[in-house]
Amino acid sequence: MGDLIVKDKDIVVPGEVLAVGMDFLPAGGAFREGENVVASQLGLVSISNRLIKLIPLTGKYLPKKGDTVIGKVVTMTFSNWFIDIGCQNEGVMSLRDTSEFIDKGADLSQFYNFGDVVVAKIAKVTRGAIDLTMREPGLRKLGPGKLVKVNPSKVPRIIGKEGSMITIIKDKTGCKIIVGQNGVVWIQGTPEAEMLAYQAINLIQEKAHMEGLTDEVSKFLEKAKGG
Repeated sequence: MGDLIVKDKDIVVPGEVLAVGMDFLPAGGAFREGENVVASQLGLVSISNRLIKLIPLTGKYLPKKGDTVIGKVVTMTFSNWFIDIGCQNEGVMSLRDTSEFIDKGADLSQFYNFGDVVVAKIAKVTRGAIDLTMREPGLRKLGPGKLVKVNPSKVPRIIGKEGSMITIIKDKTGCKIIVGQNGVVWIQGTPEAEMLAYQAINLIQEKAHMEGLTDEVSKFLEKAKGG
């Protein structure tokens, strides 16, 4: 039998032993060294059955296929839009990857114009290119709302296990909220509700390493609303 040295949500440093024995498997941010599972970066421990991975506490967004991202249209050509998603390279969305049929030669700005904010999915990442698509439910141009930038490494905590954390914020503020895995959050509600949701998200960022954070955020929102 293997021994687990750390607990879920522990903060660990590179080189720290997380588990001993072959019963546990290293995932992102961890590696095997002989009988040991060892941390390769500073991060928050996440244990799922026999799998041990680390959620980085800091870091820039690294685009991955399948990620949902929020970005802003910055350039367009006769057949593509270029969208800033907070990476070194802009995301590219072609005519065929939009959610509607668009004729060749159409004025693309009639559909997505400079400065428009969209939620899209990364279809493919190759060297120097990030292909985006909107050909799935829920992917679209976003309406007026507050855009909040967060550390991409904190996104899993903001969403919560099975969406628990973001559901609490939505329910207690009445806001529509979309969290991009690139660290951009879109919030739409009354000005007061948007500010309250923004404050809750900042609280999660500041205390992402702490246990019992879901309860703390829930109490913060109830107190702020006078509940």
